[in-house]
Amino acid sequence: MSRGDPVQPDGLFDEPAPEPARPARPVRPVGAAEPGPGGTAGRAVAAQQPLAVRMRPSGLDEVVGQEHLLGPGTPIRQLVDRDAPMSLVLWGPPGTGKTTLAYVVAGVTRRRFVEISAVSDGVKRVRAEIDLARRELGMTGRQTVLFVDEVHRFNKAQQDALLPAVENRWVSFIGATTENPFFSVISPLLSRSLLLTLEPLGDDHLRQVIDRALTDERGLGGRVELAPEAEDHLIRLAGGDARRALTYLEAAALVADGTGVIDVDVLEKAVDRAAVRYDREGDQHYDVVSAFIKSIRGSDVDAALHYLARMLEAGEDPRFIARRLIVHASEDVGMADPTALQTATAAAQAVEFVGLPEARINLAQAVIHLSLAPKSNAVVTAIGEAVADVKKGLVGPVPPHLRDSHYKGAAKIGHGEGYKYPHDHPGGVVRQQYAPDPVAGRRYYRPTRHGAEARWSDVLERIRAVLRGRREE
Repeated sequence: MSRGDPVQPDGLFDEPAPEPARPARPVRPVGAAEPGPGGTAGRAVAAQQPLAVRMRPSGLDEVVGQEHLLGPGTPIRQLVDRDAPMSLVLWGPPGTGKTTLAYVVAGVTRRRFVEISAVSDGVKRVRAEIDLARRELGMTGRQTVLFVDEVHRFNKAQQDALLPAVENRWVSFIGATTENPFFSVISPLLSRSLLLTLEPLGDDHLRQVIDRALTDERGLGGRVELAPEAEDHLIRLAGGDARRALTYLEAAALVADGTGVIDVDVLEKAVDRAAVRYDREGDQHYDVVSAFIKSIRGSDVDAALHYLARMLEAGEDPRFIARRLIVHASEDVGMADPTALQTATAAAQAVEFVGLPEARINLAQAVIHLSLAPKSNAVVTAIGEAVADVKKGLVGPVPPHLRDSHYKGAAKIGHGEGYKYPHDHPGGVVRQQYAPDPVAGRRYYRPTRHGAEARWSDVLERIRAVLRGRREE
């Protein structure tokens, strides 16, 4: 089709001709409720939309959270205020506002909005929408926002199909992904786009979202009341996901239709999830975490998994759990199984890359590994005793033969003189003093005979015998 061909209607994405009798109205994002003159038709349409859709912000100032992206002078503010062509990659967990930002940008800048799902659409749809956007731009000057949800699900060839449109700015591309874009988005597309990282919403942000939905006419319009305990439970269940919070709230409002009050019992019935008594800043938090670590230390894998599930179901930050596992891997397992630290660290990385709910599997694997591993506290005891000696003032000067001798004049003052290079001796170990005099001969690391540490115990005894002259080199 040539540039002179008439543009065919695009249905969902083309605006209908304005009605002369209606006054001008502010632009609403695509998918937001459109109130008619009498309200009847608009309310009927809105009633069929999910609460999360109805409550989409109509402007950047209504977006909750992500202050680091939306504050004055930030790149996205400048791009929107100047109405400039843009290409964005939005990276963040589900329910943090990626789709919302795309809708708002399109609505505020009055651009045509096209949404493509990388789960169900392919290259044919992408190319068709790009061709239509080029014709629209050429004939009317109107720009198109091409929003690709779950862009990481496109393979390389499918992502390549976006490059000409992004390069030539035929569209304003916005891609949303929950995966690390440095691994899942091709470099040419990423280099042509501004990468914005969205953070999980905090409890206060979720309260704002919920309170707005309860009172706003687009939402529940004050027709139901949410008990404080139920709100706390809802926030825990949401886990930083605003969409999930609104979905659960909508379900609970239907269950409470007869009474108009959503309490914990109503919420439990609506979402089929029991309320776990757990305060992330109170006694339950510390008690459960303490029991969790002590169960791993005591090798009770079943109890440890119970407390892990309890924390996850209560909405505990998985990064906090991962950090505790990393500490435990060295504090209570240590050299009895050196691979425990690798497993715990890998689980922490999985939490960052994958996120919940899938990352619960990685955390469970780490819990099982650490619970069943042989235990040793020799590492934490060693560093504790070393620090205690330093605090007592047992430091002393560094032995002269160990001091830096690489600068001019060091030899004149005896630095490095008498140092024995271990690689010049059999076994790579040679008798000489390394510790300063006040702590010479101190034994901080005392390995157990548990697991792999038994081997290191034997190795250490041979090394110490050579260093201190009790055995020939």
